[in-house]
Amino acid sequence: MTIVTRNNLPQPLISPEKLAHQRLAAERMQDVNLLLQNLANSEEATIKLIIDCLYDVGSVNLINRRLRSRPLNRTVKQIAKMSKPVFRVIAWHWFKKNCPQLIAKWLETKVAFEDPTDLPQKVAVEISEVKPYSQLEVDNMSREIKYLRQQVRWLVGVSIAALSALGVTVTALNRSPDAPLQSTQQIQSNLHP
Repeated sequence: MTIVTRNNLPQPLISPEKLAHQRLAAERMQDVNLLLQNLANSEEATIKLIIDCLYDVGSVNLINRRLRSRPLNRTVKQIAKMSKPVFRVIAWHWFKKNCPQLIAKWLETKVAFEDPTDLPQKVAVEISEVKPYSQLEVDNMSREIKYLRQQVRWLVGVSIAALSALGVTVTALNRSPDAPLQSTQQIQSNLHP
């Protein structure tokens, strides 16, 4: 497989004035990036609250879209609520690492006042020989996909049942922590009169 890149437009010569302006613009955008990092660090609590709100809305929307079964939907929503602190930590580290650069690049495109359709595009062309699959190979792949989908459904069902059983057990133990001890003592007293 060979990848060939084409750039149809020749590279124009850049005047010294434009070069100086580009250097100044790059320095100023680096300043914007540093200011955004500083803003993210100073407004950590606000950003974490924004992340929490986005997680609340996004997790419910995703679960509603993916899971149509009402009992399963409720169970997964409870699991999503419990996983929120872990998500918050991961999202905060991702935000600190990526968002200042992403926002700075986005702002740079806004102050460039260039139409994105006018910018030259590099086109990557992939050249490879295509061999069509035989009908036997297609049938085998189709059967394998169906089998894997069944396995995934089975694993999801088992996981949900196990998590539900764990939740019921934890709930029962939290309601009456002395109940297993009392029942053991009652059984022993009934055996030894």
